[in-house]
Amino acid sequence: MALIQGGYPTYGQVLGIIMLDTRFPRLPGDIGNAATFPFPVRYQVVKGASPVRVVQEADPALLAPFIAAARELEAAGVRAITTSCGFLALWQKELATAVRVPLFTSSLLQVPLAWRLTGARPVGIITAHAPSLTPKHLAAVGAAGVPHVIYGLEEAPEFSRTFLYGEPTLNLPAVYDEVRLVSRKLVRDHPEVGSIVLECTNLPPFAPAVREETGLPVFDIVSLCHLVVRAAAFPALLSYPLAFSPAG
Repeated sequence: MALIQGGYPTYGQVLGIIMLDTRFPRLPGDIGNAATFPFPVRYQVVKGASPVRVVQEADPALLAPFIAAARELEAAGVRAITTSCGFLALWQKELATAVRVPLFTSSLLQVPLAWRLTGARPVGIITAHAPSLTPKHLAAVGAAGVPHVIYGLEEAPEFSRTFLYGEPTLNLPAVYDEVRLVSRKLVRDHPEVGSIVLECTNLPPFAPAVREETGLPVFDIVSLCHLVVRAAAFPALLSYPLAFSPAG
């Protein structure tokens, strides 16, 4: 008789995502839209964790509830955990050591990879708020010393209105224009850049536009999710139906 191990109230939720406390629209491709992923995800919201508190204030009082959220997702049986804000890179070590499954806070973890993959050419980073993205954030994800340039969307009024300050509406054409503009400016000012990393987890829906404007490979949180889930969960998921055979 074959016995299948249990221990969780629900099953099949592969990726756990720790969410900021927001109400703005999330497009397909955004970390907060479950339709972004071809595998099941489970969300855990940290109450009171606004974009301003995480991005601009880096409020240390939020670390404990983020750790609690990670542990709750792990206890629910997810195979990997990520977050909905790249600025949580600052707490990569603290969050990853709090659980036993792979935990990746930020797409910025791909900065060293993008640098190596493109002949050690500088990496362009597009972020929600450039003044808040510090050397400490990059050092926390192993990117200290990687040549880079940072361009932000803090002066893009429609992007900031929704994604930084939490307005519950999104002017989609205007945000597309703002993202295209900052992408063009980055490569115009720095033609030496060999790749783009999108810090903000709201930017992956716009990654094709960034790629079109720059002609460069674009890395974002969704590309990192696929990489980690492939490593942590896909083999088990693919083999399980074949391995299970009812008696008789």
